[in-house]
Amino acid sequence: MARQFSGKRPKDLRYTVGKLLSYMGRHKLLLLAVAVLVSISALANLLGTYMIRPVVNDLVNGDLGALVHGVVLTACIYLVGALCSLGYTQTMVKAAQKVLYDIRRDLFSHLQTLPLRFFDTRRHGDIMSYFTGDVDTISDALNNSFSMLIQSFIQVVGTLVILFILNWRLSMFVVVGYITMFLYIRYSGKRSKAYYSVQQESLGELNGYIEEMVAGQKVVKVFNHEDKCLEDFRARNEALRKSGQGAQSYAATMVPAVVTISYINYAIVAVFGGLLALQGLADVGALASYLVFVRQAAMPINQFTQQSNFLLAALAGAERVFQAMNQPSEVDKGTVRLARSEDGRGWDWLREDGTRTPLKGDVRFENVDFGYEPGQLILHDISLYARPGQKIAFVGSTGAGKTTITNLINRFYDVQGGRVVYDGIDVRDIRKDDLRRSLGIVLQDTHLFSGTIADNIRFGKLDATQEEVERAARIANADSFIRRLPHGYDTMVTADGASLSQGQRQLLAIARAAVADPPVLILDEATSSIDTRTEALIEKGMDGLMEGRTVFVIAHRLSTVRNADAIMVLDHGRIVERGDHEDLLRQKGMYYQLYHGMFELS
Repeated sequence: MARQFSGKRPKDLRYTVGKLLSYMGRHKLLLLAVAVLVSISALANLLGTYMIRPVVNDLVNGDLGALVHGVVLTACIYLVGALCSLGYTQTMVKAAQKVLYDIRRDLFSHLQTLPLRFFDTRRHGDIMSYFTGDVDTISDALNNSFSMLIQSFIQVVGTLVILFILNWRLSMFVVVGYITMFLYIRYSGKRSKAYYSVQQESLGELNGYIEEMVAGQKVVKVFNHEDKCLEDFRARNEALRKSGQGAQSYAATMVPAVVTISYINYAIVAVFGGLLALQGLADVGALASYLVFVRQAAMPINQFTQQSNFLLAALAGAERVFQAMNQPSEVDKGTVRLARSEDGRGWDWLREDGTRTPLKGDVRFENVDFGYEPGQLILHDISLYARPGQKIAFVGSTGAGKTTITNLINRFYDVQGGRVVYDGIDVRDIRKDDLRRSLGIVLQDTHLFSGTIADNIRFGKLDATQEEVERAARIANADSFIRRLPHGYDTMVTADGASLSQGQRQLLAIARAAVADPPVLILDEATSSIDTRTEALIEKGMDGLMEGRTVFVIAHRLSTVRNADAIMVLDHGRIVERGDHEDLLRQKGMYYQLYHGMFELS
């Protein structure tokens, strides 16, 4: 749906400018050097133009020696200005890249601290636009506008001062022209700011939609939805076009308006200046220099108006970036941390008072209530326990709350009622990093990173040796297919493992969990994408992986949970049945129906 322009300015322009200046302040020496070089360049341009007066007067008076001296001095002035111009452009590039490096680093670092809820409620493309479109607009402004604004300011002020020195009477006309220019610039700039903010938002939404459609092209083609996708794209593209047109239409009128006013000013000054010269109230050299200054007076203002486009887009982009940086980080009030046991063979939970509790993998839910949105509970009064080494399975229809339970164990979300206890400690009292370090998770939707096969397995334990990587692959029964790849464990993975089958990607995810060697495993339908033959191959390896560990299994195929110590049957966020496989079959309840229904379907 297309956005309607609200006519509002950016929400907190003062904060955005202040924050951007604080980043620039970290490299104040480089920016100070830019300011000095820009100032010298601008002053050289002003002084070079002023030298027209003595050169023309010397020419009129026939003083050849003074004329040559004036020409050489003017050339030297312009040479100094050119060298300073070269110096500040190169220095500004270096300073701008350092500022952008800091912004990108802080933005990515902060995004890493945000809760999953932030990512669940935003398109990936919109988040990516922070690093691309928004940061690029800041880059354009820093590289082009910072030095240009200093130069334009000096030239505007310097030109006015020199004009009054040359002829104060004519300068009154110029002042009126300047005031008219600035009033129009202020009006157009105020209107453009709001449009630029909407433009950046529309760009982020369009990027997000494009990323979704590119990633889901197989689904789009299977269901022949190309026309519908194109229609939705056109709507978002139209919203971006309207906001972009609104922003550019006002900004684009600034330069023609300033040029028109400057031409009118020039014509008036030329006529009145000629009259003054005829009356002997102005010398020819001063008038020649004056007219050049008047003609150039519009140039710094034009430069300023042209840079205003970069500035307005940059402020809108910077506002979005800084808003993302201001998103509240994931709350972690835990104080219990993970530490090596005193004998160095295992791990302990270490409290602030120095007391230790061995890490065993005892997980309990005590009357847990939870909902993703306030007032909309998904889990109701969930109570269960998993002793160290037990395998607990969750079964139930889609939306019953199986995955939600595992999300509470690793504190992707916090409970609204009751508590989750890990080795006798409320998980809210354990530091999140340490809690998650003690857990291994295999998700249904695998994600592989750009790098080698070994690197992807090693993601579970970054300091794992090659021997540990290969051992984990053998546990997951991935070793045989890895060795058949062109470069074995050194085979590069790209595009999220598009060259591998879904089953092979799932095996690598299982190997990644195996190399982490955690005391608690969470398998979220880990074998749902693996065919029956592959599933049979990894069962023995999975049994070896699960031996001595507490395991939570979300089951897609009921055949995978027959050997579970306890099976929890969920329905609408409640545990409606519990027991082992044989017990549940004897009850002839919901599990019995699911189990036999599966065989009937097969």
